[in-house]
Amino acid sequence: MKENKPIGVFDSGIGGLTVVKELRRILKNENILYLGDTARLPYGTKSEKVIMRYAMEDTEFLLSRDVKLIIVACHTASSVALPKLQEIFQVPIVGVVRPGAKTAAKLTKNKKIGVIGTPLTIKAGAYERELKRLIPDAEIIAKPTPMFVPIVEEGWIDHPVTDMVISEYLTPLKEEGIDTLLLGCTHYPLLEEKIGNFMGKGISLVNPSFETALEVKNLLERLNLRRKEGEGSIKIYLTDLSPNFSTIGSAFLGEPLNNVMKTTLRGWE
Repeated sequence: MKENKPIGVFDSGIGGLTVVKELRRILKNENILYLGDTARLPYGTKSEKVIMRYAMEDTEFLLSRDVKLIIVACHTASSVALPKLQEIFQVPIVGVVRPGAKTAAKLTKNKKIGVIGTPLTIKAGAYERELKRLIPDAEIIAKPTPMFVPIVEEGWIDHPVTDMVISEYLTPLKEEGIDTLLLGCTHYPLLEEKIGNFMGKGISLVNPSFETALEVKNLLERLNLRRKEGEGSIKIYLTDLSPNFSTIGSAFLGEPLNNVMKTTLRGWE
């Protein structure tokens, strides 16, 4: 039965496990296949042509395992490749940009919205386009915050340097008077508490990982594809196993990293 097929999720690394964490919380019965292209990360520093090729290969890998829906958990790939993937493939494909933008548009009161992400996510402008489509007169202040990724991967959530980097990056956004901040990278939810404390109570934070999981839940129900019985499982495929992948991955997923397999992708060199 179609509803028993797994949900496929891919990212350039293991940051997309923050999306899986929310899926596991909201859709407890669903089986999930996760692909982290750790051998070729980060996508955020690659050209758009290369990102498109990688995203195609990631999608084909998941489709070869008969998934019923695919989530592009990578913000960079969502920004660059999602429309083309949706055009080429028949399976429903969901990105992380639109769900987060929709929530940010609902939350803002003064129509000043901040967006932070990797340099290529910000350069691609997908969040700005989506927010402007929803609120044409919105003021969008987008800022690349690349140091947040290595900070998270080093496990420096509570390190003094993290507070310094947050202040350096986000003080200009506070001074601009934004009332909503969109966390445009799968790594950033691990810094959500720190960022929230710095920005203050008057600024709403939007976690696209959670919003994407909620969107997938609603989509599965509309398509009558939701698995309603049984305990959901998770299989994790990585294209490279770094020495600390288990520790970092467990932090993203919020549970021990089990059932991890190394794999290769078509066209990988």
